[in-house]
Amino acid sequence: MKIIASLLLTALMIVGITPITQAGEQSNVRVIHASPDAPAVDVYVDGKPAFEGASFQSATDYVSVAPGDRKIQVFPASAGGKGEPVLEKTLTIGSGKDYSVVALGKLSDLSLLVLEDEKGSTEKAGIRAVHASPDAPAVDIAVKGGDPIISDLSFGNASDYTMVDSGTYDLEIRPAGSSESVLDIPNIPVESGQNYTAIAVGFLEGDPGLNVVLLKDGK
Repeated sequence: MKIIASLLLTALMIVGITPITQAGEQSNVRVIHASPDAPAVDVYVDGKPAFEGASFQSATDYVSVAPGDRKIQVFPASAGGKGEPVLEKTLTIGSGKDYSVVALGKLSDLSLLVLEDEKGSTEKAGIRAVHASPDAPAVDIAVKGGDPIISDLSFGNASDYTMVDSGTYDLEIRPAGSSESVLDIPNIPVESGQNYTAIAVGFLEGDPGLNVVLLKDGK
């Protein structure tokens, strides 16, 4: 298993999203498909298609939306936005903010994890992790052979950003409190002043297997 360090971005059709009319109001949202047994999906915002054909392990670009309460609906891509959505939720979008919306869990129990993305602003880099592997226990993320930098992260949750020096890191995922790696993540380059989100996806036991999607945060 090897890390996805660069993603094939889904082709998007951005139709009918409420326009931004005043300076300073622009907000940005991207969607990450992290449900290992779900088909490709379309995501609708306020009843109109915003992201189409997003497949497992893919992340969309950020797109602009108006701040406020937004109804998010997720449909199988084959449905063409018809019938009952597999997931529906109202999200409150703050003004001038960036968000990642992670669709996770098995198809039978799909949920959305909404994260506010922070832009890097220091001489260090920030790393945040999301646990999106439905059958994996709580985990630690550590520099290979070293102490955890993120500890006891359970399924469906995200850590805070941990600040690290710029450089290239060999990381590993371990069951919480263990020194044994269940997934090695080699050669992770991090840049000063940039924040990242690492999303553990797939199954610990089964197919598709455990993997990591690494994203740069902030538009």
